[in-house]
Parts: sequence; C-alpha cells; structure tokens
Amino acid sequence: MSYLFSLFSRQAGKIRIFRRSRFGLTILVAITFSLNIAPIALTQDEESIPLSSDPSAVVIPDDGLYFADVLVRNRPIFQIGSLPQIDASARAEIINRRIASLLSQNENPEQVEITPDNPRKIATLRVRNRILMTVTHQDAEDFGLSTQKLAERWAKQLDTAFEKPPLAIDVTQRLYTTTRELLRDIVGNLPSLVGAIIVIGITWGVAKVVRYGAYTWAKQTEGDSNTELLIGRLSYGGVWIIGLVIALGVMGLDFGALLGALGLTSVAIGFSLKDVLSNYISGVILLAARPFRINDQVVIGEYEGTITQIQLRATTMKTYDGRVVYIPNQEVFQASVINNTASPQRRSSVMVGIDYGEDLSQAIAVIMRILENIEEVESEPTPDVLVNELAASTVNLEIRFWVDSRRAGFLATTSKVAQAVKEALEAANIDMPTDIYTLILREMPTQIQLKES
Repeated sequence: MSYLFSLFSRQAGKIRIFRRSRFGLTILVAITFSLNIAPIALTQDEESIPLSSDPSAVVIPDDGLYFADVLVRNRPIFQIGSLPQIDASARAEIINRRIASLLSQNENPEQVEITPDNPRKIATLRVRNRILMTVTHQDAEDFGLSTQKLAERWAKQLDTAFEKPPLAIDVTQRLYTTTRELLRDIVGNLPSLVGAIIVIGITWGVAKVVRYGAYTWAKQTEGDSNTELLIGRLSYGGVWIIGLVIALGVMGLDFGALLGALGLTSVAIGFSLKDVLSNYISGVILLAARPFRINDQVVIGEYEGTITQIQLRATTMKTYDGRVVYIPNQEVFQASVINNTASPQRRSSVMVGIDYGEDLSQAIAVIMRILENIEEVESEPTPDVLVNELAASTVNLEIRFWVDSRRAGFLATTSKVAQAVKEALEAANIDMPTDIYTLILREMPTQIQLKES
C-alpha cells in the first residue's frame, strides 16, 4: 500500500513538471516570435521599402534623379536620396503623401518625434505615433552626418515648415527660396550657358556668311530679285535652325523629347494656322517654279495686271486701271495663270468685212502690203489674212499678225493696223458694207397700197 502511494506521488510530480515545462516553452516561443516579428512589422509600417546599410546596394534610379524634394504645402524643405529597389522620386512621393494627409487633418500638427533604432542604424520621424519617414544609414552617408544628427536636422526643418507663418513672411520665404534655387541653377548650368552662347555667336556669323554667299550665287544664276531673296533667307534660316539645335544640345536638352514636343506642337500649329502655312508653302513653290516674274503681265482668276511683288504670303498685282491687288499665294497656286508676257511676241487679229462682189485676192494683197509697211508688226512669224466667215452681207476676213507682247504695244499696234486696213481698202475702192437686211411685207393694209398708187 505504501509502495503504491509513493509510485502515484512520483507520477503526479512528473505530470506537474511536464505541465510547468510546457507553459514555459509556450512563453519562450511567444517571446521569440514577438522579437523576430516586431522589426519586420515596423519596417513594413514605416515605408514598405527595404533598408540597407550598404551604400553599394543603392541602384541607379529609372528617372535619372538621385535626390527628390520633400514638400510641405508645395514648398521644398529638404531632399532625400534613393534606396535599394526604390528611387528618390517614388520615395519622396510616399513621404509627401503622408505629410499632405497629416496637414489635411491638422494644419498645425505637433512637433516631430524621433524614434531611433540603433541596431538597424535607422531613425523614424513620427507625429503622434504616425510615421512620416525613416532616416536610413544611406541618408546619413549621403549628407555626411550620423543617422541621429540627420534625423534631428530633418525633424527641426519639418517643425519649422509645419508652423504656418504670416502671409508676408510666407511670401518672403517663397521668393527667397525661388531666387536661391534660380541662382543655384544658373551657377550649376553656367558652363552650359556659356557654351550655348558661344554656339549662338558662331551660328550668327556663319549664317550671315552663308546668306551672303547664297544671295550672290542666286544673283548670278537666277536673275530674279525675289528668288534671290528667298534663297538667301532660306539658307540663313537653315543655318540658324542647326545652330539652335546644337546650342540646346550643349545645354543638355534631350533630342528625343524635343522631337516629340515638336511633333505635337507642329500638329497643333498646323490645325490653327492651316491657311497661313498654306500661303507660305504656296509662296515657296511659286518662287521655285516661277510661272511668272516681276513686271510680267498676267491674268489670275478675275484679276489682270502687272506683277509688282512676289512674297512668301501674297502676290501683289497692279491692274491696268491703277489699282493694287494682294492675292494670297494659296489662291494663286490653285488658280489658272495666263502669262501674257512669257514670250516677247504675241499674236493679235483684226476682223474686216468686204462686199460679196469684191475681188478677194485683190483685198488680201492690199492688206498684206499695209502690214509690211507697219514697223510694229513683226515680219516673223509671217502675218496671215484668212477668210473667216461668209456672213449674210459680207465676207469676213481675219487679219492675224504678231506684235510686242506688252499690253501698251499690243493695243497700240492692233489699233494702228485696224486704221491702216480701213483706209487702204477705201483707197482701193473696195466696199466694206454694213449688214444689209431685207424686209418682206405680207398682206399690206389697203390704205398704204392706195397711198403708194
């Protein structure tokens, strides 16, 4: 009996020891789990980005920016750098969103608190246990400070920025910040600006030389003042375009972005200035094709006169009655153009009717002798006298001859020929009757017949 009691006591003790050991093991596992999980939860709660103390782990950012601004009320406060697997722009966007959310709930938040984590070499900036950002060892390396010192500096700058200053001070601070950034950009880009200015100066000199050379060459080969000016201006503008592209490249402009912007801009300009650009393009084509020149007498649509000026936008014409007409080059390009002075000679004609009883050969011989005696009538090509029509009362002869193509000479010579032919036919007793009409009266009234009888 005593043996059984002692055995039962030993078994009960083992059970109590086993229960105590299991309880202690459970507590130990819980503590270990909490210690291992807490840093992970803190990291995920901070910025959801991996932290590393190795500066070499920082990757090259996709946007080319190694630092980005932290903004408070759209005003830059300080800059932060890139971290592994996240560039500066994305990191700044996360922090700026948190700051904006904080300010939207409270315009004057409490002071920023610093929570250091020495084993991990980081410090967290918080406002009422709300994480704003994490200061990493990489940030400290970037600015040459310890993590604690850099966290204190950024916390102080955020506290100052959170305090909403009076309007005058706020405006002054913004002007000062803008001016400082502008001066900093100018100083930083000073070599590029100097290089661009040098390129522009060289472009100006080369453009003048090229324009003079092109104008001289055009003057020797073209013989048209407007074409010469066009060639000079196009060469001058082409050199300037090349020079400006080089200058922009010296300043670091991305040519791909420039071409894209020019493409979109050209489409917008093309729609808004379609008519203007069409006139200029038509002017270039007209000056290149040259359907007429200065002082040519042409017919364009309903206008007829002398060309006085050909510009890129419009063509100027002086009509024969002294009026000046500006015709857009697009209309000129689309219209049918008659150039009366493209050839130095132009054919004219005069119509004359002789009686059916006259000798046609004699009349033609008289007219040919008259044409030979008029100096303004060209001997080549030879004048012609043709039977044009057998009219009701006359045989109509067409006298065709060649004269100066200029309007004044054309009209004067045609008038002189018409007068000379009329006088020569009359001197040769060749009748030139007017139209003869025969009236036949049917069923004449009785009263009229009695009077005639």
